[in-house]
Amino acid sequence: MHAQFLPSLLPSLDWITDTTRVAKLSQDFNWYSPVLKRQLSDKSADIVVRPTSQEQIQAVASACATHHIPLTIRGTGTGNYGQCVPLQGGVVLDMSAYNQVLWIENGIARAQSGIRLIDFDRVAKPKGHELRWIPSTFRSATLGGLYGGGFGGAGSINYGPIASLGNILKVKIMSVHETPQILEFEGHEALNFHHTYGTNAIVLELEFALAPSVPWMESIVCFDAFEEALHFANELSIGSGYSKKEVCFVSSSIPPYFTNLCTHFKSGAHAVLTVFAPCSEMGVKELAQKHKGDITYLKNAQEVEQSNRTLIEYTWNHTTLHALKVDKSLTYIQSGFDPTRYVEQIKTLEKALSDEVMMHIEFIRTKEGLVNASGLQIVRYSSDDRLQEIMQIYRDHGVQINNPHVYTLEDGKSANYLNPKILTTKDDLDPQGLLNPGKLRTWVRKTH
Repeated sequence: MHAQFLPSLLPSLDWITDTTRVAKLSQDFNWYSPVLKRQLSDKSADIVVRPTSQEQIQAVASACATHHIPLTIRGTGTGNYGQCVPLQGGVVLDMSAYNQVLWIENGIARAQSGIRLIDFDRVAKPKGHELRWIPSTFRSATLGGLYGGGFGGAGSINYGPIASLGNILKVKIMSVHETPQILEFEGHEALNFHHTYGTNAIVLELEFALAPSVPWMESIVCFDAFEEALHFANELSIGSGYSKKEVCFVSSSIPPYFTNLCTHFKSGAHAVLTVFAPCSEMGVKELAQKHKGDITYLKNAQEVEQSNRTLIEYTWNHTTLHALKVDKSLTYIQSGFDPTRYVEQIKTLEKALSDEVMMHIEFIRTKEGLVNASGLQIVRYSSDDRLQEIMQIYRDHGVQINNPHVYTLEDGKSANYLNPKILTTKDDLDPQGLLNPGKLRTWVRKTH
């Protein structure tokens, strides 16, 4: 059966059939990559459905399993690797209307996967809590989208990436069978569905640990010297006495792309964007003075809220977005440094590639608790071959590359290691291979 016959089977659901809207809801931000843009720009689902309840999701999953129709899960499409782009048509399951906070208690929350991150925090903060990590896309990104295709974000300097044990406590999922199963996994088993692009189950609900809510302050610190800026960012990140949420270092070529903040950057200066607690204001000022930094922007939480703008929306991959708004020929790479020598690696690669690669570093904690540098470097794109050469230069210096120019799990973030449980859970929960087909390259459908 063709997917476009599904509304006649399930007429009470919210189906989207207009080809223009379907095409838009079949794409994400993969155009950050010139490679993915060429590969994915013409891909589209046949139809989109927007369920509001578990029963409606179950009805869609059952119909797709019964009639062998591909099913691709979507949050709000803020991913960058074509995670929610259907390669084989079929149905896009838009989860954005499945969006309730179920409860918040004792620093733990449970919510439906389609809730927007900003909406969750609006509920949690009056109760004294907030999300442990938010991506720069927090205004539109969903909880399930972050879990299924994201990494972490602001807050990862304290709590590491989402994959750090203790962050995600439980996940409730649905299989794709004629009679879909509802299952719950906890602890390390809950991570078998993290960053899998929705290839091995439909994520319904997440239970996760929270952070105490803090009235965060924000600052921009400018430096004439690259190394002074880097050392300031590093010392702020490793300093155990500083209460911070975000430390973002950008080399001098990047601030001119922040057109809405241009008056706060000194010409030719390197900059560090920081989010920290009021108790650390004095320490941040002293550290900036030590490294000859000039604080050119400083706002308290009330001023940030009144401005309706946060520096977090200039960090992580929003840094790339602001650059692309000015120069569409740019692209980026993703890199994970060595926690034992990341400062020297950054200095060496800056000297080797500064004409082509603009250094952008996010400071985080690893899953093991070590401070490390995670790079989202902006690249002056010239060719696919040169892009591969740049990534290889990084690898040759001991830096891990999470290739953002591929749409399969095995070739991107999981290139260094793909948890075999991802494949076995797909065997059990999606035996026909209907979920986001083509994104899990090494999975082979069992014929017996």
